[in-house]
Amino acid sequence: MLIVLSPAKTLDYTVDAKSNHTAPQFLSQSSKLIKTLKEKEPKDIASLMGLSDKLASLNFDRYQSWKAAKTVSSDAKPSMLVFKGDVYQGLEADKFNAKQIKFAQKHLRILSGLYGILRPMDVIKPYRLEMGTKLKTEKGKNLYEFWGNSVQDNVVDDLTSQKSDLLINLASKEYFSVLGKMPEYINVVSPVFKDFKNGEHKIISFYAKRARGLMAKWIIENNIKDFEKLSKFNLDGYYFSKKDSTVTEPVFLRN
Repeated sequence: MLIVLSPAKTLDYTVDAKSNHTAPQFLSQSSKLIKTLKEKEPKDIASLMGLSDKLASLNFDRYQSWKAAKTVSSDAKPSMLVFKGDVYQGLEADKFNAKQIKFAQKHLRILSGLYGILRPMDVIKPYRLEMGTKLKTEKGKNLYEFWGNSVQDNVVDDLTSQKSDLLINLASKEYFSVLGKMPEYINVVSPVFKDFKNGEHKIISFYAKRARGLMAKWIIENNIKDFEKLSKFNLDGYYFSKKDSTVTEPVFLRN
């Protein structure tokens, strides 16, 4: 079983790097993207990504100083710990023990515009490059065309090595789309989280993002590998709603 998450825009490099870090698997492709980005001026970056001048300048500097990192340093630390934001507030990866980190390293993946796909302990440098960015490269007009089938192939290979066909999609549509159309034998399960507001249960973005992290945390802490056990998820008041669910979209409600 694999879980996929989206990354976060907010990064924290003050975190404890922990041990047993790994190198991203697609560093050569990342370097090609950085080479393209290094050719752009701050104003080009601002236009391309819809950023303020301040953020564009920050990321211009990041691209200019970026070097492929395989080991931990002050500005290269494990992705699962560096990413902050709503999903990662729910995940609370800094509280994982060694056994839970090992489980996460095997079963959790983070999709990334720059790195393609990351294992939790893959070290990353500071960057900003959302998957939906229309960055033209020699491979096409956007990042989906740049990554092609490589991210999907990586996921399928990992599932095959685990002798599993279960993919838990806790990523956003923007990021999950890089996987393309998965082979039919892969069971893609996309949990839905709804909160009660104004007389009905509805998806509220902030809470739904945090719930994705909570479910990933719950899976890791409870060593969950089977689809049937997902319905037991109950953190922060969420409960499984059988009548609202389908096989591919289990629904969890909170009152």
